[in-house]
Amino acid sequence: MEQVKLPHQHGNAKRADELIRRFSDIEKFSAVADVFKKLGDANRIRIFCLLCSCEECVINIAAILNMSSPAASHHLRSLKDSHLIVSRREGKEVYYKASDTEESLLLQKLLQTVLKG
Repeated sequence: MEQVKLPHQHGNAKRADELIRRFSDIEKFSAVADVFKKLGDANRIRIFCLLCSCEECVINIAAILNMSSPAASHHLRSLKDSHLIVSRREGKEVYYKASDTEESLLLQKLLQTVLKG
């Protein structure tokens, strides 16, 4: 990686080097952007919030949120791909709930703060 020189030196080259190192890894920021893209749909946020409080099957999720089962399944797949929810199979039913990943727990906390009003 090419050494970057800041146009304005403020006497702390070590701090500048650390900032450049921390913010130059585009892949990490792309991963965060992908999670937010997946949450850019109100129905996905509704499903995620529901699954933070209970474990539920697709048909019940669709009924609770007044949407079709295929639409609910589509949103669930996207949330699962982002590792925000997990599933388990019991017979023919698949049950979903919020995952215990750090990202999921942080998002749960954020949504509790924003939606508490």
